[in-house]
Amino acid sequence: MSDNFKETVDKWNSGVEEKLSKHPERKKNFSTVSEIPIKRAYWPWDMGDFNLDEDLGTPGSYPFVRGVQPTMYRGRLWTMRQYAGFGSAEETNKRFKYLIEQGQTGLSVAFDLPTQIGYDSDHELAAGEVGKVGVAIDTIEDLAQLFDGIDLSAVSTSMTINSPAAILLAMYLAVAERQGADVSKLRGTIQNDILKEYPARGTYIFPPVPSMRIITDLFAFCNRHVPQWNTISISGYHIREAGSTAVQEVAFTLANGIAYVQAAIDAGLDVNSFGARLSFFFNSHQDFLEEVAKFRAARRMWARIMKERFGATNPKAMMLRFHTQTAGCTLTAQQPDNNVVRVAFQALSAILGGTQSLHTNSRDEALALPSQESVQIALRTQQIIAHETGAADTVDPLAGSYYIEALTNEIESKALDYIKRIDDMGGAVRAVECGFIEEEIQDSAYRFQKAFEAGEQVIVGVNRFQVQEKLPTGLLRVNPAVRDAQMKKLQKIRSDRESSAVDSALADLRKAAEGTDNLMPPILDAVKKRVTLGEICGVLRQVFGEYTHASQC
Repeated sequence: MSDNFKETVDKWNSGVEEKLSKHPERKKNFSTVSEIPIKRAYWPWDMGDFNLDEDLGTPGSYPFVRGVQPTMYRGRLWTMRQYAGFGSAEETNKRFKYLIEQGQTGLSVAFDLPTQIGYDSDHELAAGEVGKVGVAIDTIEDLAQLFDGIDLSAVSTSMTINSPAAILLAMYLAVAERQGADVSKLRGTIQNDILKEYPARGTYIFPPVPSMRIITDLFAFCNRHVPQWNTISISGYHIREAGSTAVQEVAFTLANGIAYVQAAIDAGLDVNSFGARLSFFFNSHQDFLEEVAKFRAARRMWARIMKERFGATNPKAMMLRFHTQTAGCTLTAQQPDNNVVRVAFQALSAILGGTQSLHTNSRDEALALPSQESVQIALRTQQIIAHETGAADTVDPLAGSYYIEALTNEIESKALDYIKRIDDMGGAVRAVECGFIEEEIQDSAYRFQKAFEAGEQVIVGVNRFQVQEKLPTGLLRVNPAVRDAQMKKLQKIRSDRESSAVDSALADLRKAAEGTDNLMPPILDAVKKRVTLGEICGVLRQVFGEYTHASQC
Protein backbone atom coordinates (compact mmCIF):
# COMPACT_ATOMS: atom_id res chain seq x y z
CA MET A 1 0.00 0.00 0.00
CA SER A 2 1.56 3.24 -1.08
CA ASP A 3 1.99 6.14 1.34
CA ASN A 4 0.56 8.40 -1.37
CA PHE A 5 -2.76 6.57 -1.22
CA LYS A 6 -2.94 6.91 2.57
CA GLU A 7 -2.31 10.61 2.17
CA THR A 8 -5.10 10.76 -0.39
CA VAL A 9 -7.47 9.08 2.07
CA ASP A 10 -6.45 11.47 4.86
CA LYS A 11 -7.23 14.46 2.62
CA TRP A 12 -10.57 12.91 1.69
CA ASN A 13 -11.46 12.44 5.36
CA SER A 14 -10.52 16.05 6.12
CA GLY A 15 -12.65 17.29 3.23
CA VAL A 16 -15.64 15.26 4.38
CA GLU A 17 -15.34 16.54 7.96
CA GLU A 18 -15.33 20.14 6.69
CA LYS A 19 -18.56 19.56 4.78
CA LEU A 20 -20.42 17.94 7.69
CA SER A 21 -21.33 21.27 9.30
CA LYS A 22 -23.44 22.12 6.24
CA HIS A 23 -24.42 18.61 5.17
CA PRO A 24 -24.55 16.37 8.25
CA GLU A 25 -24.88 12.63 7.94
CA ARG A 26 -28.21 10.94 8.66
CA LYS A 27 -27.10 9.68 12.07
CA LYS A 28 -24.43 10.56 14.58
CA ASN A 29 -23.38 6.96 14.99
CA PHE A 30 -23.76 4.17 12.47
CA SER A 31 -23.69 0.51 13.55
CA THR A 32 -24.89 -2.89 12.41
CA VAL A 33 -28.00 -4.47 13.89
CA SER A 34 -25.57 -6.25 16.22
CA GLU A 35 -24.14 -2.93 17.44
CA ILE A 36 -20.80 -3.20 15.63
CA PRO A 37 -19.72 0.38 14.72
CA ILE A 38 -19.60 1.09 10.98
CA LYS A 39 -16.93 3.42 9.61
CA ARG A 40 -17.71 5.94 6.88
CA ALA A 41 -15.62 3.98 4.39
CA TYR A 42 -13.24 1.03 4.57
CA TRP A 43 -9.68 0.73 3.32
CA PRO A 44 -7.14 -2.08 3.00
CA TRP A 45 -5.65 -1.39 6.45
CA ASP A 46 -9.05 -1.90 8.09
CA MET A 47 -8.63 -5.62 7.40
CA GLY A 48 -5.75 -5.72 9.87
CA ASP A 49 -2.89 -8.16 9.37
CA PHE A 50 -4.80 -9.98 6.64
CA ASN A 51 -3.10 -13.10 5.29
CA LEU A 52 -4.58 -14.34 2.02
CA ASP A 53 -3.49 -17.95 2.60
CA GLU A 54 -4.51 -18.26 6.26
CA ASP A 55 -7.51 -15.93 6.44
CA LEU A 56 -9.08 -16.29 2.99
CA GLY A 57 -7.76 -19.30 1.12
CA THR A 58 -9.43 -20.79 -1.93
CA PRO A 59 -13.02 -22.01 -2.30
CA GLY A 60 -13.49 -25.56 -1.05
CA SER A 61 -10.25 -25.53 0.95
CA TYR A 62 -9.31 -24.86 4.55
CA PRO A 63 -10.33 -22.59 6.27
CA PHE A 64 -13.39 -22.68 3.97
CA VAL A 65 -14.21 -19.00 4.42
CA ARG A 66 -14.98 -18.80 0.69
CA GLY A 67 -17.27 -21.84 0.72
CA VAL A 68 -17.17 -25.59 1.25
CA GLN A 69 -17.14 -26.55 -2.45
CA PRO A 70 -14.60 -25.41 -5.07
CA THR A 71 -17.25 -24.32 -7.57
CA MET A 72 -20.18 -23.72 -5.15
CA TYR A 73 -23.39 -22.92 -7.06
CA ARG A 74 -21.72 -23.14 -10.48
CA GLY A 75 -21.74 -26.89 -9.90
CA ARG A 76 -25.04 -27.36 -8.06
CA LEU A 77 -27.49 -24.87 -6.63
CA TRP A 78 -28.32 -24.87 -2.94
CA THR A 79 -31.17 -27.15 -1.83
CA MET A 80 -34.46 -25.24 -1.83
CA ARG A 81 -36.02 -26.69 1.29
CA GLN A 82 -39.29 -25.03 2.32
CA TYR A 83 -40.23 -25.74 5.95
CA ALA A 84 -43.78 -27.12 6.06
CA GLY A 85 -46.16 -28.87 8.37
CA PHE A 86 -49.62 -28.25 9.80
CA GLY A 87 -52.68 -30.16 10.90
CA SER A 88 -52.70 -33.85 10.11
CA ALA A 89 -50.17 -35.99 8.28
CA GLU A 90 -52.60 -36.19 5.35
CA GLU A 91 -52.82 -32.39 5.00
CA THR A 92 -49.07 -31.91 5.24
CA ASN A 93 -48.48 -34.70 2.72
CA LYS A 94 -50.54 -32.69 0.21
CA ARG A 95 -48.44 -29.56 0.89
CA PHE A 96 -45.21 -31.57 0.42
CA LYS A 97 -46.40 -32.88 -2.94
CA TYR A 98 -47.44 -29.38 -4.02
CA LEU A 99 -44.01 -27.97 -3.14
CA ILE A 100 -42.24 -30.77 -5.02
CA GLU A 101 -44.42 -30.01 -8.06
CA GLN A 102 -43.40 -26.34 -7.78
CA GLY A 103 -39.69 -27.18 -7.94
CA GLN A 104 -38.69 -27.62 -4.29
CA THR A 105 -35.62 -29.85 -4.05
CA GLY A 106 -35.79 -31.03 -0.44
CA LEU A 107 -38.39 -31.62 2.29
CA SER A 108 -38.39 -29.93 5.69
CA VAL A 109 -40.83 -31.06 8.38
CA ALA A 110 -42.39 -28.81 11.02
CA PHE A 111 -43.88 -30.69 13.96
CA ASP A 112 -46.61 -29.47 16.27
CA LEU A 113 -45.86 -28.49 19.87
CA PRO A 114 -47.09 -31.71 21.55
CA THR A 115 -44.84 -33.76 19.25
CA GLN A 116 -41.89 -31.48 19.98
CA ILE A 117 -42.22 -31.95 23.74
CA GLY A 118 -43.05 -35.64 23.69
CA TYR A 119 -46.80 -35.81 24.28
CA ASP A 120 -49.38 -37.75 22.29
CA SER A 121 -52.30 -35.83 20.84
CA ASP A 122 -54.69 -37.23 23.46
CA HIS A 123 -52.62 -36.00 26.41
CA GLU A 124 -54.36 -33.31 28.44
CA LEU A 125 -51.48 -30.87 27.86
CA ALA A 126 -51.93 -31.24 24.08
CA ALA A 127 -55.40 -29.68 24.12
CA GLY A 128 -55.57 -26.68 21.79
CA GLU A 129 -52.13 -27.30 20.25
CA VAL A 130 -52.53 -30.36 18.04
CA GLY A 131 -51.50 -29.55 14.47
CA LYS A 132 -51.24 -25.82 15.16
CA VAL A 133 -47.58 -24.97 14.52
CA GLY A 134 -46.70 -28.14 12.66
CA VAL A 135 -47.89 -31.63 11.84
CA ALA A 136 -49.07 -33.99 14.58
CA ILE A 137 -47.08 -37.23 14.75
CA ASP A 138 -48.03 -39.81 17.40
CA THR A 139 -47.02 -43.13 15.84
CA ILE A 140 -45.20 -44.67 12.92
CA GLU A 141 -48.52 -44.76 11.05
CA ASP A 142 -48.69 -40.95 11.09
CA LEU A 143 -45.17 -40.71 9.67
CA ALA A 144 -46.01 -43.29 7.02
CA GLN A 145 -48.98 -41.14 5.96
CA LEU A 146 -46.82 -38.00 6.02
CA PHE A 147 -44.56 -39.48 3.33
CA ASP A 148 -47.19 -41.47 1.45
CA GLY A 149 -46.32 -41.48 -2.24
CA ILE A 150 -42.93 -39.85 -1.62
CA ASP A 151 -39.89 -42.05 -2.26
CA LEU A 152 -37.62 -41.50 0.75
CA SER A 153 -34.68 -43.03 -1.11
CA ALA A 154 -34.91 -40.21 -3.68
CA VAL A 155 -35.45 -37.17 -1.46
CA SER A 156 -33.42 -35.38 1.22
CA THR A 157 -35.50 -34.70 4.35
CA SER A 158 -34.87 -32.31 7.21
CA MET A 159 -36.77 -32.73 10.48
CA THR A 160 -36.89 -29.90 13.00
CA ILE A 161 -37.19 -31.96 16.16
CA ASN A 162 -34.93 -31.96 19.19
CA SER A 163 -35.72 -33.66 22.47
CA PRO A 164 -37.62 -36.56 20.77
CA ALA A 165 -35.27 -36.52 17.75
CA ALA A 166 -34.19 -40.14 18.23
CA ILE A 167 -37.83 -41.26 18.14
CA LEU A 168 -38.74 -39.36 14.97
CA LEU A 169 -35.59 -40.56 13.22
CA ALA A 170 -36.43 -44.14 14.23
CA MET A 171 -39.92 -43.71 12.75
CA TYR A 172 -38.40 -42.30 9.55
CA LEU A 173 -36.01 -45.24 9.20
CA ALA A 174 -38.81 -47.73 9.83
CA VAL A 175 -41.05 -46.09 7.21
CA ALA A 176 -38.16 -46.10 4.72
CA GLU A 177 -37.69 -49.82 5.37
CA ARG A 178 -41.41 -50.36 4.67
CA GLN A 179 -40.89 -48.61 1.32
CA GLY A 180 -38.01 -50.96 0.54
CA ALA A 181 -35.35 -48.25 0.76
CA ASP A 182 -31.72 -48.99 1.59
CA VAL A 183 -31.43 -47.24 4.97
CA SER A 184 -27.67 -46.89 4.59
CA LYS A 185 -28.24 -44.56 1.64
CA LEU A 186 -30.88 -42.28 3.14
CA ARG A 187 -30.04 -38.55 3.04
CA GLY A 188 -31.28 -35.86 5.34
CA THR A 189 -30.83 -34.02 8.61
CA ILE A 190 -32.31 -34.31 12.08
CA GLN A 191 -32.01 -31.13 14.14
CA ASN A 192 -31.25 -33.00 17.39
CA ASP A 193 -29.79 -29.85 19.00
CA ILE A 194 -30.97 -29.68 22.60
CA LEU A 195 -28.54 -27.10 24.02
CA LYS A 196 -30.13 -24.16 22.20
CA GLU A 197 -33.57 -25.23 23.42
CA TYR A 198 -32.89 -24.33 27.04
CA PRO A 199 -32.05 -20.62 26.58
CA ALA A 200 -33.76 -19.85 23.27
CA ARG A 201 -36.64 -22.05 22.16
CA GLY A 202 -38.07 -24.03 25.06
CA THR A 203 -39.03 -27.41 23.58
CA TYR A 204 -36.88 -29.43 25.96
CA ILE A 205 -37.90 -32.44 28.04
CA PHE A 206 -34.92 -33.95 29.85
CA PRO A 207 -32.03 -32.26 31.70
CA PRO A 208 -28.88 -31.45 29.69
CA VAL A 209 -26.71 -34.43 30.72
CA PRO A 210 -29.09 -37.27 29.72
CA SER A 211 -30.08 -35.25 26.66
CA MET A 212 -26.45 -35.19 25.58
CA ARG A 213 -26.33 -38.97 25.98
CA ILE A 214 -29.33 -39.41 23.66
CA ILE A 215 -27.62 -37.19 21.09
CA THR A 216 -24.33 -39.09 21.13
CA ASP A 217 -26.19 -42.42 20.98
CA LEU A 218 -27.84 -41.15 17.79
CA PHE A 219 -24.43 -40.08 16.46
CA ALA A 220 -23.01 -43.56 17.03
CA PHE A 221 -26.01 -45.38 15.57
CA CYS A 222 -26.11 -43.31 12.38
CA ASN A 223 -22.35 -43.47 11.97
CA ARG A 224 -22.75 -47.23 11.73
CA HIS A 225 -26.12 -47.68 10.02
CA VAL A 226 -27.08 -44.41 8.25
CA PRO A 227 -23.71 -42.93 7.26
CA GLN A 228 -25.07 -40.30 4.82
CA TRP A 229 -27.44 -38.81 7.39
CA ASN A 230 -26.57 -35.49 9.07
CA THR A 231 -26.94 -36.42 12.72
CA ILE A 232 -27.36 -32.92 14.10
CA SER A 233 -28.16 -29.43 12.87
CA ILE A 234 -26.49 -27.18 15.41
CA SER A 235 -28.81 -24.23 15.40
CA GLY A 236 -28.14 -20.55 15.73
CA TYR A 237 -31.47 -19.76 14.09
CA HIS A 238 -33.54 -19.95 17.26
CA ILE A 239 -30.86 -18.15 19.27
CA ARG A 240 -31.20 -15.23 16.84
CA GLU A 241 -35.00 -15.41 16.86
CA ALA A 242 -34.90 -15.11 20.64
CA GLY A 243 -33.10 -11.77 20.31
CA SER A 244 -29.36 -12.40 20.09
CA THR A 245 -26.92 -10.39 18.00
CA ALA A 246 -25.10 -11.89 15.01
CA VAL A 247 -21.97 -12.25 17.14
CA GLN A 248 -23.88 -14.10 19.86
CA GLU A 249 -25.56 -16.31 17.28
CA VAL A 250 -22.19 -17.46 15.97
CA ALA A 251 -20.55 -17.70 19.41
CA PHE A 252 -23.30 -19.65 21.17
CA THR A 253 -23.90 -21.94 18.21
CA LEU A 254 -20.24 -22.88 17.87
CA ALA A 255 -19.88 -23.22 21.67
CA ASN A 256 -22.73 -25.73 21.54
CA GLY A 257 -20.98 -27.44 18.64
CA ILE A 258 -17.82 -27.73 20.73
CA ALA A 259 -19.85 -29.38 23.51
CA TYR A 260 -21.36 -31.93 21.10
CA VAL A 261 -17.99 -32.77 19.56
CA GLN A 262 -16.38 -33.22 22.97
CA ALA A 263 -19.27 -35.40 24.17
CA ALA A 264 -18.95 -37.59 21.08
CA ILE A 265 -15.19 -37.93 21.54
CA ASP A 266 -15.73 -38.81 25.20
CA ALA A 267 -18.17 -41.50 24.05
CA GLY A 268 -15.40 -43.03 21.94
CA LEU A 269 -16.36 -41.72 18.49
CA ASP A 270 -13.81 -40.67 15.86
CA VAL A 271 -13.90 -36.92 15.17
CA ASN A 272 -12.90 -37.48 11.55
CA SER A 273 -15.90 -39.74 11.04
CA PHE A 274 -18.83 -38.23 12.95
CA GLY A 275 -17.43 -34.72 12.38
CA ALA A 276 -18.14 -35.04 8.66
CA ARG A 277 -21.87 -35.50 9.38
CA LEU A 278 -22.34 -32.42 11.56
CA SER A 279 -24.37 -29.60 10.06
CA PHE A 280 -25.46 -26.15 11.19
CA PHE A 281 -28.54 -23.97 10.90
CA PHE A 282 -28.34 -20.18 10.83
CA ASN A 283 -30.68 -17.23 10.66
CA SER A 284 -30.43 -14.72 7.83
CA HIS A 285 -31.39 -11.46 9.48
CA GLN A 286 -32.04 -7.97 8.16
CA ASP A 287 -28.56 -6.37 8.15
CA PHE A 288 -27.60 -7.54 4.68
CA LEU A 289 -23.80 -7.19 4.70
CA GLU A 290 -23.39 -8.17 8.36
CA GLU A 291 -25.13 -11.44 7.60
CA VAL A 292 -22.80 -12.23 4.68
CA ALA A 293 -19.80 -11.59 6.93
CA LYS A 294 -21.34 -13.67 9.71
CA PHE A 295 -21.61 -16.79 7.54
CA ARG A 296 -18.03 -16.40 6.33
CA ALA A 297 -16.71 -15.88 9.88
CA ALA A 298 -18.57 -18.93 11.19
CA ARG A 299 -17.01 -21.17 8.50
CA ARG A 300 -13.48 -19.99 9.28
CA MET A 301 -13.97 -20.32 13.02
CA TRP A 302 -15.35 -23.86 12.85
CA ALA A 303 -12.58 -25.05 10.53
CA ARG A 304 -9.97 -23.78 12.97
CA ILE A 305 -11.82 -25.20 16.00
CA MET A 306 -12.04 -28.67 14.48
CA LYS A 307 -8.43 -28.67 13.29
CA GLU A 308 -6.68 -26.94 16.17
CA ARG A 309 -8.86 -27.87 19.16
CA PHE A 310 -9.97 -31.38 18.24
CA GLY A 311 -7.18 -32.49 15.91
CA ALA A 312 -9.41 -33.26 12.93
CA THR A 313 -7.45 -34.18 9.81
CA ASN A 314 -10.38 -35.00 7.49
CA PRO A 315 -11.24 -31.81 5.57
CA LYS A 316 -14.93 -32.80 5.57
CA ALA A 317 -14.86 -32.81 9.37
CA MET A 318 -13.64 -29.20 9.31
CA MET A 319 -16.35 -27.92 6.95
CA LEU A 320 -19.18 -25.90 8.39
CA ARG A 321 -22.09 -26.94 6.18
CA PHE A 322 -25.28 -25.07 6.98
CA HIS A 323 -28.93 -24.56 6.23
CA THR A 324 -30.37 -21.05 6.41
CA GLN A 325 -33.83 -19.73 7.11
CA THR A 326 -34.80 -16.13 6.63
CA ALA A 327 -35.62 -14.29 9.86
CA GLY A 328 -39.11 -14.97 11.10
CA CYS A 329 -38.69 -12.37 13.83
CA THR A 330 -38.38 -9.61 11.20
CA LEU A 331 -41.73 -10.37 9.58
CA THR A 332 -44.45 -7.84 10.32
CA ALA A 333 -48.20 -8.18 10.58
CA GLN A 334 -48.43 -4.59 9.32
CA GLN A 335 -48.15 -4.25 5.53
CA PRO A 336 -47.35 -7.97 5.14
CA ASP A 337 -46.44 -7.62 1.45
CA ASN A 338 -43.33 -5.77 2.65
CA ASN A 339 -42.18 -9.15 3.98
CA VAL A 340 -41.67 -10.36 0.41
CA VAL A 341 -38.96 -7.71 0.02
CA ARG A 342 -37.41 -8.46 3.42
CA VAL A 343 -37.22 -12.16 2.64
CA ALA A 344 -35.65 -11.56 -0.78
CA PHE A 345 -32.78 -9.56 0.70
CA GLN A 346 -32.29 -12.05 3.52
CA ALA A 347 -32.24 -14.92 1.05
CA LEU A 348 -29.69 -13.13 -1.12
CA SER A 349 -27.38 -12.56 1.85
CA ALA A 350 -27.55 -16.29 2.63
CA ILE A 351 -26.58 -17.11 -0.97
CA LEU A 352 -23.73 -14.58 -1.00
CA GLY A 353 -22.68 -16.09 2.33
CA GLY A 354 -22.49 -19.60 0.85
CA THR A 355 -25.40 -21.56 2.37
CA GLN A 356 -25.99 -25.21 1.39
CA SER A 357 -29.77 -25.09 1.68
CA LEU A 358 -32.37 -22.40 2.23
CA HIS A 359 -35.89 -21.84 3.48
CA THR A 360 -37.58 -18.56 2.59
CA ASN A 361 -40.36 -17.40 4.92
CA SER A 362 -43.79 -16.51 3.60
CA ARG A 363 -45.26 -13.03 3.70
CA ASP A 364 -48.19 -13.93 5.99
CA GLU A 365 -46.31 -15.83 8.71
CA ALA A 366 -46.64 -12.99 11.22
CA LEU A 367 -50.39 -13.58 11.00
CA ALA A 368 -50.84 -17.33 10.54
CA LEU A 369 -49.36 -20.46 9.04
CA PRO A 370 -48.48 -19.65 5.42
CA SER A 371 -51.11 -19.96 2.72
CA GLN A 372 -50.35 -21.97 -0.41
CA GLU A 373 -50.11 -18.79 -2.50
CA SER A 374 -47.61 -17.25 -0.07
CA VAL A 375 -45.51 -20.42 0.01
CA GLN A 376 -45.29 -20.31 -3.78
CA ILE A 377 -44.03 -16.70 -3.70
CA ALA A 378 -41.43 -17.67 -1.09
CA LEU A 379 -40.16 -20.54 -3.24
CA ARG A 380 -40.18 -18.37 -6.37
CA THR A 381 -37.97 -15.88 -4.50
CA GLN A 382 -35.24 -18.52 -4.29
CA GLN A 383 -35.72 -19.54 -7.90
CA ILE A 384 -35.43 -15.94 -9.11
CA ILE A 385 -32.18 -15.48 -7.17
CA ALA A 386 -30.86 -18.74 -8.60
CA HIS A 387 -31.79 -18.23 -12.23
CA GLU A 388 -32.16 -14.50 -12.85
CA THR A 389 -29.84 -12.42 -10.64
CA GLY A 390 -26.43 -13.89 -11.51
CA ALA A 391 -25.58 -14.10 -7.79
CA ALA A 392 -24.93 -17.84 -8.11
CA ASP A 393 -22.57 -17.57 -11.07
CA THR A 394 -19.30 -16.87 -9.23
CA VAL A 395 -17.92 -18.11 -5.92
CA ASP A 396 -17.94 -15.77 -2.90
CA PRO A 397 -18.42 -12.62 -5.00
CA LEU A 398 -17.91 -10.21 -2.06
CA ALA A 399 -14.49 -11.61 -1.12
CA GLY A 400 -11.86 -8.90 -0.92
CA SER A 401 -14.33 -6.16 -0.06
CA TYR A 402 -12.59 -4.10 2.59
CA TYR A 403 -15.81 -3.83 4.59
CA ILE A 404 -16.80 -7.50 4.28
CA GLU A 405 -13.34 -8.76 5.25
CA ALA A 406 -13.04 -6.28 8.14
CA LEU A 407 -16.52 -7.22 9.39
CA THR A 408 -15.77 -10.93 9.04
CA ASN A 409 -12.67 -10.43 11.21
CA GLU A 410 -14.63 -8.35 13.75
CA ILE A 411 -17.39 -10.93 14.15
CA GLU A 412 -14.85 -13.72 14.52
CA SER A 413 -12.88 -11.82 17.17
CA LYS A 414 -15.93 -10.93 19.24
CA ALA A 415 -17.39 -14.45 18.95
CA LEU A 416 -14.10 -16.00 20.08
CA ASP A 417 -14.19 -13.77 23.16
CA TYR A 418 -17.60 -15.24 24.03
CA ILE A 419 -16.38 -18.79 23.47
CA LYS A 420 -13.46 -18.17 25.84
CA ARG A 421 -15.87 -16.93 28.51
CA ILE A 422 -17.98 -20.07 28.04
CA ASP A 423 -14.88 -22.29 28.19
CA ASP A 424 -13.87 -20.60 31.44
CA MET A 425 -17.29 -21.47 32.90
CA GLY A 426 -16.77 -25.14 32.06
CA GLY A 427 -18.37 -25.29 28.61
CA ALA A 428 -21.75 -24.79 26.97
CA VAL A 429 -23.66 -27.25 29.16
CA ARG A 430 -22.53 -25.40 32.28
CA ALA A 431 -23.26 -22.03 30.65
CA VAL A 432 -26.81 -23.24 29.95
CA GLU A 433 -27.29 -24.61 33.45
CA CYS A 434 -26.12 -21.31 34.94
CA GLY A 435 -28.39 -19.22 32.73
CA PHE A 436 -25.51 -17.24 31.19
CA ILE A 437 -26.53 -17.69 27.55
CA GLU A 438 -30.20 -17.01 28.28
CA GLU A 439 -29.35 -13.78 30.10
CA GLU A 440 -27.07 -12.55 27.31
CA ILE A 441 -29.78 -13.14 24.71
CA GLN A 442 -32.39 -11.39 26.85
CA ASP A 443 -30.16 -8.35 27.31
CA SER A 444 -29.62 -8.05 23.55
CA ALA A 445 -33.34 -8.41 22.85
CA TYR A 446 -34.07 -5.68 25.39
CA ARG A 447 -31.58 -3.27 23.81
CA PHE A 448 -33.08 -3.85 20.37
CA GLN A 449 -36.60 -3.27 21.69
CA LYS A 450 -35.53 -0.01 23.33
CA ALA A 451 -33.95 1.18 20.06
CA PHE A 452 -37.14 0.29 18.20
CA GLU A 453 -39.37 2.11 20.68
CA ALA A 454 -37.11 5.17 20.52
CA GLY A 455 -37.34 5.18 16.73
CA GLU A 456 -33.59 4.60 16.36
CA GLN A 457 -34.23 1.18 14.80
CA VAL A 458 -36.66 1.74 11.94
CA ILE A 459 -39.05 -1.02 10.91
CA VAL A 460 -40.91 0.07 7.82
CA GLY A 461 -44.66 0.03 8.24
CA VAL A 462 -44.46 -0.46 12.01
CA ASN A 463 -42.77 2.54 13.61
CA ARG A 464 -42.43 4.58 10.40
CA PHE A 465 -44.31 4.81 7.09
CA GLN A 466 -47.51 3.40 8.59
CA VAL A 467 -50.78 3.26 6.65
CA GLN A 468 -54.38 2.42 7.45
CA GLU A 469 -54.94 -1.23 6.58
CA LYS A 470 -57.88 -3.56 6.11
CA LEU A 471 -58.01 -6.78 8.09
CA PRO A 472 -56.20 -9.57 6.19
CA THR A 473 -58.19 -12.30 4.49
CA GLY A 474 -57.43 -15.77 3.16
CA LEU A 475 -55.30 -16.82 6.14
CA LEU A 476 -54.72 -20.50 6.81
CA ARG A 477 -56.46 -21.77 9.95
CA VAL A 478 -55.96 -25.28 11.31
CA ASN A 479 -59.22 -27.11 12.00
CA PRO A 480 -59.50 -27.99 15.73
CA ALA A 481 -61.04 -31.29 14.64
CA VAL A 482 -57.50 -32.48 13.88
CA ARG A 483 -57.13 -33.46 17.54
CA ASP A 484 -60.33 -35.50 17.49
CA ALA A 485 -59.10 -37.39 14.43
CA GLN A 486 -55.69 -38.02 16.03
CA MET A 487 -57.33 -39.30 19.20
CA LYS A 488 -59.46 -41.74 17.22
CA LYS A 489 -56.39 -43.02 15.39
CA LEU A 490 -54.55 -43.47 18.68
CA GLN A 491 -57.47 -45.33 20.19
CA LYS A 492 -57.61 -47.71 17.23
CA ILE A 493 -53.86 -48.35 17.23
CA ARG A 494 -53.84 -49.09 20.96
CA SER A 495 -56.70 -51.53 20.56
CA ASP A 496 -55.24 -53.28 17.49
CA ARG A 497 -51.58 -53.66 18.50
CA GLU A 498 -50.16 -56.53 20.55
CA SER A 499 -50.02 -55.22 24.11
CA SER A 500 -47.43 -57.78 25.27
CA ALA A 501 -45.07 -56.66 22.49
CA VAL A 502 -45.54 -53.03 23.56
CA ASP A 503 -44.85 -53.86 27.20
CA SER A 504 -41.72 -55.80 26.22
CA ALA A 505 -40.44 -52.97 24.01
CA LEU A 506 -40.92 -50.38 26.77
CA ALA A 507 -39.22 -52.66 29.31
CA ASP A 508 -36.22 -53.03 26.99
CA LEU A 509 -36.10 -49.26 26.54
CA ARG A 510 -36.20 -48.67 30.31
CA LYS A 511 -33.37 -51.16 30.84
CA ALA A 512 -31.21 -49.44 28.21
CA ALA A 513 -31.95 -46.00 29.65
CA GLU A 514 -31.05 -47.12 33.17
CA GLY A 515 -27.82 -48.64 31.85
CA THR A 516 -25.31 -47.58 29.22
CA ASP A 517 -26.53 -49.35 26.06
CA ASN A 518 -27.22 -47.28 22.95
CA LEU A 519 -30.84 -46.10 23.07
CA MET A 520 -31.49 -46.12 19.32
CA PRO A 521 -32.02 -49.93 18.86
CA PRO A 522 -34.74 -50.22 21.55
CA ILE A 523 -36.41 -47.02 20.31
CA LEU A 524 -36.40 -48.36 16.75
CA ASP A 525 -37.87 -51.66 17.95
CA ALA A 526 -40.56 -49.79 19.91
CA VAL A 527 -41.76 -47.62 17.02
CA LYS A 528 -41.98 -50.68 14.75
CA LYS A 529 -44.30 -52.23 17.33
CA ARG A 530 -46.45 -49.07 17.15
CA VAL A 531 -45.48 -47.75 20.55
CA THR A 532 -46.45 -44.08 20.63
CA LEU A 533 -44.15 -41.11 20.89
CA GLY A 534 -45.69 -40.17 24.23
CA GLU A 535 -45.24 -43.67 25.65
CA ILE A 536 -41.54 -43.73 24.72
CA CYS A 537 -40.96 -40.24 26.15
CA GLY A 538 -42.89 -41.26 29.26
CA VAL A 539 -40.42 -44.03 30.02
CA LEU A 540 -37.46 -41.71 29.44
CA ARG A 541 -39.08 -39.05 31.66
CA GLN A 542 -39.31 -41.59 34.47
CA VAL A 543 -35.63 -42.53 34.12
CA PHE A 544 -34.05 -39.17 33.28
CA GLY A 545 -36.44 -36.69 34.91
CA GLU A 546 -37.57 -33.37 33.42
CA TYR A 547 -35.66 -30.10 33.14
CA THR A 548 -37.16 -27.11 34.92
CA HIS A 549 -35.04 -23.98 34.52
CA ALA A 550 -31.52 -22.61 34.69
CA SER A 551 -30.07 -21.75 38.09
CA GLN A 552 -27.82 -18.83 38.88
CA CYS A 553 -24.30 -20.16 39.44
